[in-house]
Amino acid sequence: MQTLLSLSNLYFSLPTPSFKRYLFHTIDLESKIIGILGQRGVGKTILLRQLAQSLDLALQKMLYISADNVVEKLSEIAIDFSARGGELLIIDEIHKAPNFAQELKTIYDFVDIKVLFSGSSALEIENAKVDLSRRALFYHLHSLSFREFVSIKLEQELPTYTLEDILQNHTQIAFELKKKFKPLEYFLYYKEYGSYPFFTEGERGYNLRLNEIVNIILDSEVATIYNVDSHKINTIRKLLHLLCATNPFELNIQNIATSAQLSRNTLYSYFYYLQKANLIQIIGGNFKNKKLLNKPDKIYLENVNLYNILCDNQNIGSLRESFFVSQLKINHTIKYAQVGDFSIDNKVIVEVGGKNKSFQQIKDIPNSYVVADDIELGSGNKIPLWLFGFLY
Repeated sequence: MQTLLSLSNLYFSLPTPSFKRYLFHTIDLESKIIGILGQRGVGKTILLRQLAQSLDLALQKMLYISADNVVEKLSEIAIDFSARGGELLIIDEIHKAPNFAQELKTIYDFVDIKVLFSGSSALEIENAKVDLSRRALFYHLHSLSFREFVSIKLEQELPTYTLEDILQNHTQIAFELKKKFKPLEYFLYYKEYGSYPFFTEGERGYNLRLNEIVNIILDSEVATIYNVDSHKINTIRKLLHLLCATNPFELNIQNIATSAQLSRNTLYSYFYYLQKANLIQIIGGNFKNKKLLNKPDKIYLENVNLYNILCDNQNIGSLRESFFVSQLKINHTIKYAQVGDFSIDNKVIVEVGGKNKSFQQIKDIPNSYVVADDIELGSGNKIPLWLFGFLY
C-alpha cells in the first residue's frame, strides 16, 4: 500500500490543465461509482484528476492507481485504503484489471468508499456478467471539439451553442467569434492536429503519437476485450485503410468484404469492434448483440485526424462529413437522408459540401440547410462547417 500511496502522490503532484473538457460539467459526483469511458489519448486521466480535485478532499484521503500496475484485487486495495481513512479511489485503465466488473460490485456492496475510474471505450459494460447499471454511472468522453481545441490554443473559454442557436443565428454567432480568432486558419490547424489534447505536448510529433495510440487500441484493447488474435487484428487494420479508400456515398459492403477476404458477418463484427473502440463512426446499420440488423448507410473514421495517419489519399468529402458527424453525434441523432446528406433529430435536413455548394439537391425540402466548408460567414440557410464545432 505504501508504494501505491507514493505513486498516487506523484500523480496528484503533476500540473493539472486549467481547461476542462465538456464532460467535466455534466458529471454527477454524488454517485458512489463513476466510470469515464473513451478512446486512449482523449484526456481521461487528466479528467479524473480534475474531478478528484474538485471534491476538495485532503491528499491522504485519495488514492490513484493504474490497473496495469497493480497485482492485488481492486476490492482488496479498496478495503485496505478505506480502513486507513481513504474516501476516494481512482482507478485508471480499469479494463486491464481481471474481473473488474465483479470487483466494482464488491466495492459498491461492501466498502465505504467512492470510486472514479476510466476505461476503454471498447469495454462491454452492457454485456458484463455482473450488472453494473444499477451501481455505477457511465460517461463517454469523445475527442476534442473544434471549440475545445480553439479554447486551449487561445487559453480562454469559448462558449458553446445549441443546434437551434446555430441554425437560427449563425451569422451573428460567427461574426462574434471572428473577433476572437480566424476560423479558417484555426480549422486548418484542427484538421491537422486538433482532435486529441496531447497536441499541447508537441505538434510535430502528433501524428507519430496518434499512430501509436491506434496500434495500442488494436493490439491491446480490441485484441484483449474481444479475444481477437494477432493475424485477425492485422485484417482489422487493413479494413481501416480500405474504409479510407471508400467514399461514404459509394459504400459497397460486398466489395469491402471481398477486398479484406472476410465474410459479411465477420466484417460486421469488425465494424462493431471498431465503432466500440471509437475508431470509426457508422450512420445506420443498427447493431444488436454485435450484429448489424441492416447494411450501414455511411462509415467514417471517428475524427478528422485519423485520416492523416490511415489514409494515403484523403477524400475531402469524407473529411467534411466525418467532422460534421463527430460534432453532432454527441447530443443529436444523425441518420442518412435520401435527399441531402443527413437528417438531424428527424427534423432538419443537411447537405455538406464546399463553399460553392448550392441548394439544388434540397431546394424544395423544408428545414433544409447547406453546411459549407471554406467560408467564415454564412447567410440564410447556408452555414459555415466550422461553426458546428461549437456544439460541445
